[in-house]
Amino acid sequence: MTTYVYDFEHGDKDQKDLLGGKGANLAEMTKLGLPVPPGFTITTEACRAYLEQGQAPAELGVQVTKELRLLEQKMGRRLGNADDPLLVSVRSGAKFSMPGMMETVLNIGLNDDSVEGLGRIGGDERFAWDSYRRLIQMFGATVMHIESRRFADALDAKKDQHGAKTDPELGVEALRELVGEYKQIVRDETGRDFPQWPREQLDMAIIAVFKSWNTERARLYRRRERIPHDLGTAVNVCTMVFGNMGDTSGTGVAFTRDPSTGHSGHYGDYLINAQGEDVVAGIRNTMSLADMGTHHPEPFKQLEQNLHLLETHYRDLCDVEFTVERGKLWMLQTRVGKRTANAAFRIASQLVDEQLITMNEALERVTGEQLVQLMFPQLDPDGDRTLLARGMAASPGAAVGTIVFDSAAAVAKAAEGEQVLLVRRETNPDDLSGMIASVGVLTARGGKTSHAAVVARGMGRTCVCGAEELQIDANAKTLVVGDQTFGEGDWLSIDGATGEVFDGRLEVVPSPVMRYLEHGIERGVEGLDDETTELVKAVDRLLRHADKVRRLDVRTNADTAEDSRRARQLGAQGIGLCRTEHMFLGDRRVLIERMILATSDEDKQSALDALLPLQRQDFVEMLEAMDGLPMTVRLLDPPLHEFLPDLTELSVKVAVAEAKAETDPHDVELLAAVRKQHESNPMLGLRGVRLGLTVKGLFALQVRALAEAAAIRRQAGGDPRPEVMVPLVGSINELDLIRDEAERIIAEVAEQQGVQLQMPIGTMIELPRAALTAERIAESADFFSFGTNDLTQTTWGFSRDDVEAAFFTNYMDKGVFTVSPFETIDRTGVGRLVQLGAEGGRAGNPRIHLGVCGEHGGDPASIHFFDSVGLDYVSCSPFRVPVARLEAGRATVGDSDATA
Repeated sequence: MTTYVYDFEHGDKDQKDLLGGKGANLAEMTKLGLPVPPGFTITTEACRAYLEQGQAPAELGVQVTKELRLLEQKMGRRLGNADDPLLVSVRSGAKFSMPGMMETVLNIGLNDDSVEGLGRIGGDERFAWDSYRRLIQMFGATVMHIESRRFADALDAKKDQHGAKTDPELGVEALRELVGEYKQIVRDETGRDFPQWPREQLDMAIIAVFKSWNTERARLYRRRERIPHDLGTAVNVCTMVFGNMGDTSGTGVAFTRDPSTGHSGHYGDYLINAQGEDVVAGIRNTMSLADMGTHHPEPFKQLEQNLHLLETHYRDLCDVEFTVERGKLWMLQTRVGKRTANAAFRIASQLVDEQLITMNEALERVTGEQLVQLMFPQLDPDGDRTLLARGMAASPGAAVGTIVFDSAAAVAKAAEGEQVLLVRRETNPDDLSGMIASVGVLTARGGKTSHAAVVARGMGRTCVCGAEELQIDANAKTLVVGDQTFGEGDWLSIDGATGEVFDGRLEVVPSPVMRYLEHGIERGVEGLDDETTELVKAVDRLLRHADKVRRLDVRTNADTAEDSRRARQLGAQGIGLCRTEHMFLGDRRVLIERMILATSDEDKQSALDALLPLQRQDFVEMLEAMDGLPMTVRLLDPPLHEFLPDLTELSVKVAVAEAKAETDPHDVELLAAVRKQHESNPMLGLRGVRLGLTVKGLFALQVRALAEAAAIRRQAGGDPRPEVMVPLVGSINELDLIRDEAERIIAEVAEQQGVQLQMPIGTMIELPRAALTAERIAESADFFSFGTNDLTQTTWGFSRDDVEAAFFTNYMDKGVFTVSPFETIDRTGVGRLVQLGAEGGRAGNPRIHLGVCGEHGGDPASIHFFDSVGLDYVSCSPFRVPVARLEAGRATVGDSDATA
C-alpha cells in the first residue's frame, strides 16, 4: 500500500517533492526540537492520484483516520468533541511557494456543539465564537467557493452596528449574531447548511486543496514562474493553536533578515489577539517585532533564539509564521524566504562575510532576473514631486502608471499597452492576474508580510503597502487622500524603496547598479549613501566572481557602433551577431530599390558600388568599438522584398494614379518588381544563403566592405577581428560556394591594402537539416552560431510573428507550453538539435568554435542549457549582457562541486 500520510515527526527539509515545502519544513523544525504543533502531511502523490482519477485513493481515508486518532491520543482531545474539542488547520503546501494556491482553513472541528465546549475549556466565550465565525468565513470562501465579499460585508456591517473599529472590539453576542448570519449566507449561496460533522469538514477541506492545484490563478502563477503543472500539492493538517485568546496571545510573521532591503536583524509583523491569516490578509495594520518584545517579552526572546537557529541551519534568510497562545510560542511554518532583488545580493554577500556560505553558493543565491530588476530606472530624486502619502517599502523600484482598482481592469488596460498601477485596500489571491499585469501595487492596508508585499517581492514588482492615509473605494473607483480625489486613469508614481506615493507621472533616471555597470565601481558609487553603496559593491563582487568562474564567453548582438560601445561597457567579449540588414534601412533603402530595379549588370553593380562605402564605414566604426574582440557579421538574411514597399499599399497607389491618369513610371516599375519578389512564405523562400547564391554580387559587396574595413583598422594600428557568418545554410555545398568567393575577396583586399587579414568563415545553424548534418558542414566552417529563433520556427513549423498572438495563450492554458519556446529554449526538441549540432560540429572539425546568437542567448534558463551542451559563448542584446555574465557563472557553479 502506498503511504500517503506522514506524521510531522517523519521527514525532513529535503523531501519537498513528496511532502511539499510546508510539510518538509514542518518535519525539519520538529526534528530540530522547535515547538511545532503536532500534525501530519498528505503527500503530493495523493494529490496527483486524485487529479488523475477524479477521486481520492481508497486508502487515503483509512490513513487519515489512523493519523488523526494518533493525533487525538497525543493531544488528549477528539476532533469536534463537544466538551474538549481538538481543532485543526488545513493548508496547501506545494513544493514551490505558490500564492495562487488555496488559502488556509483554520479551526476545523468547530460546530454548534463544540463551540460551547471550546468556550468553557478556554474560559473565554468570545474567543470561541470568534474562532467559529472565522471557520465559517474561511471554509465558505475557500472550500464552498462563496464570494468572500459576502462575509466581509457582513463583518463590516456588524462592526458598524456595534460601533467597533476593529474585529477584536466585537463582543460575544455580536459574534453569535455574526455566526448565524454567516450560516445563512452559506445556506443562501449553496443550498445546504454549513457542515456540522467535523470529519466531513476535514475531508471537504482536503479535497478542496487538491482541486486548488488547478485553479486559474494557480495555473497563471505556475506559467509565470515556469513551475511544471504535474507536481501536485501536499496538504498539511496541523493542531490548532490560538493567537486570538486575549491580550496574552497573538500571531505573526518574521524574517531572519529584512526581505526588502537585506539588512541584518529580525524583521516582521505581529498582531495581538489575532489568528495567522489576519497578518497575511492585511486587514489590520500590524506592530513590529520590537513592539512584540515590549508586550510579550518571553515569547519574543524564544522567537529570536529560534530565528537564529533556523538561519544557521538553513544558511539563508528564513521566513517564519508563529503564534503565541497565552504566553507560549508555537512555530507554525518556516521556509527560505522570498526577497527583493537588492536584498538578494546584499544577503548573499553578507552570508559570505559571516562564513555561512561560499562564494559559489552566494552566486547560486542570486539570479539574472534579479539583476535585471536592479538595472531598471528609478524615480528622479531631483525632480519636482508632490508627496501624497507614505506607506511601507514592501518591494523596491519605481512604478509610474495610471490607477486601476481591480484585476480585470489591470489586465484589460495592460493588454492595450498602458502602464497601470493596481490600487487596492488590500490584495488577495484573486488579484494575482492584476498584479502580474501591473507595473506596481499600492495598498492602504497591510505590512511587509501581507499578501501584496509577499507576492510582489516574489514577482519583482514594485509595491507600497499600508499607506493608511489613502481612502480607497473599489466600487466607486476612487482614491481619496486629504482633500484630493483620484479616479481610474489618473497617474501616480510610487517608490518601493521608500514607501512614498507621489501625485502624477514622475521622471525616472538610471539606477545606481546601471551606472556602475556602465562606468565601473569607482564612478558607480560616487555620491551614494552607505546602503546603496553596499548594494552596488555586492553586485560587483558577485559579477566579478561569475566572470572568474564561468566557462561561457558572453558576446552581444549589435548592429551599430553605439550599441557595440555600450555592450562593451557592460562586459561583452565581442559581437556574436551583427545583422547587416539593419544597415540597408532608412535613406539606404533607395539603393536596394535601384539594385532590384536594375535592368543590366552595369546598373546593378552601380547600386552595389554606392552601398559599399556606406557599409564599409559602418564596419570600421564597429570594429573600432570592438577592437581586439571578435565581431561576427551575418551576411544579408531576409528576402529582398522586405526592403521594398508593401504590395497592397503600392498596388492601391498605382491603381488610384491610373484612375486619375497621373501614373508615375517609377511606381509602375517598382510594383512589377515587388510582385516579382513577392513570396507566399518568405521565411522559407529566397533568403539567407539562397539569396547570396541567386543575386550576384550581394554577398560579395558585404564581404568586401568588411575586409576593407578590417584593413583600414589594421593600417590605423587597431586589432580588428571580423568573422563572416553565412545564414540559413542547409548543405555543405551552399557554404562551400560562398566560402570560395569570400576567401577570394579577402585575399584580394589583403593584397591590395598590404595587410594580413584573418577572417574566420562560419555559418548559422538554424535549420534542422543543418543540425543533423553538422559533422559534414563543419568541414567547411570555422565556427557555428546557433540561430535559435529560426531553429525554433523551423523545428516547430510555425512563425513566431503569426502564432504568438493566435494560439500561444491557449497552448499555455492547456499546458502544451509552460513558457514560450521563443523565450526559453525547448530543450527536448530544439535543444536536442543544438546538442546534435554541437556534437557533429566537433566531430567534423575539432577546432570549431560554437556559439548561439538567438534571443535565447540572454535567457537565464537557456544559458544553463547552452553551458551544459558545451557551447563556447552566448550572444544577447547589450542590456542582457550583465545578466548573461551572471547566469554563465551560475551555470558553472551549479554543475560543479567546487567550493571557491
